Parts: sequence; C-alpha cells; structure tokens
Amino acid sequence: MSREHILSAIRARKLIEAPTPGAYTAPKTEGDLAEAFAKKLSAQQTDVRMLDSMRDVPDAIADILRGRNMAAEIRIAPDSELAGLDLPNVEVRREPPGQFDAAVTFASFAIAETGTLAYASGKGSPASWHFRPLLEIAIVRAGTVVGELEDVLAALKSRGGIPSTLNLVSGPSRTGDIEQTMELGAHGPKSLAVLVLKS
Repeated sequence: MSREHILSAIRARKLIEAPTPGAYTAPKTEGDLAEAFAKKLSAQQTDVRMLDSMRDVPDAIADILRGRNMAAEIRIAPDSELAGLDLPNVEVRREPPGQFDAAVTFASFAIAETGTLAYASGKGSPASWHFRPLLEIAIVRAGTVVGELEDVLAALKSRGGIPSTLNLVSGPSRTGDIEQTMELGAHGPKSLAVLVLKS
C-alpha cells in the first residue's frame, strides 16, 4: 500500500464526537469538619490531639516532647502569633530549627477532606520552617478547618490574595523512591503532631 493510499484511508474515516462532560461538582465534606480532619490526619502517622483551648497547649507540647524523648526545647518564629505563648516547662528559641529540633507552627487552615494542613507564608510564618525540624508541632483552630482545598483558596482570595507560598502538609514527610521502601523525613519533618483547638 502506498503512503498516499494509507493517508487517504485515514482522512476518509469519520470521527465519532465524544459527548461533552458535565460540569465538575466537587464533593462536599459534611458534618463536624474538625473531627473529620483529625480522623483523616491520624491515619497518616500523625499524633492529633483535640484541645479545649490555647491554655491546654503548653502541657500538650511538653507531653509530646517527653513522649519522643526530646529535649524540652522548641523553636518558634520571632514574628509568629505564637511568640507570646507561655511555656513554663519548655525553653523557647527563635532561631530557625535544625534537623534534630522541634518547631511549633500555626496553620492558617486545615482541610477536612484530605487531612491536610495549609500554611500560608507571610510575616511570622516562614515557609522553610515546615521542612527543617525533626518534629513539627502544628496548632490549628477548629474554626479554620474547611471542607476542601477550594475553600482555602477562596478564603485566601477574600483576605487579599494567594500568598507567595502555600504549603500543604498531610502527615510527616515521606518517600518511597528508594527500593519502594517507605522512608519518613525525606523532605521535611520525620514526625508531625497537630493540636486542634476547639475554641
């Protein structure tokens, strides 16, 4: 068969038009969003604790550090809204965390659908702090837990726009690239604890 004959046969074929897909409707997470978020994230090797208020945070942080046999010392960014947190039994340092340190951060939002923390970068919330420590202790308010990622983006737009960096964290850092063996701490914290404040 000549080349022209083959091309003519192809051109002569009638294409069947595929139907136009309907509009995408994102599934909605319903019920208690904070509880749904905690359940999803707990399944991803994360220590999730529901606390009544910020008053319970110091004891929870001290307990988390003891449970991992870590020094009673944490890193908090200098301009963080947690800078004034009173931690009588834990030393607070303002320098960036190293690979063997614990850092306490504040998550802007949490996503119930996937059990994901959403960190909007800005003053007092440096993006690099989510990649450096051995242990990250994140604090999130139950009122900032939303259903889906789209809700986070909408909320950020209403506050003035999407920040330069938006880190999404679902459990400790991990990779399976090396011999298909799951390794923790490949690109960030080896362990993650989350404190959800009910009020």
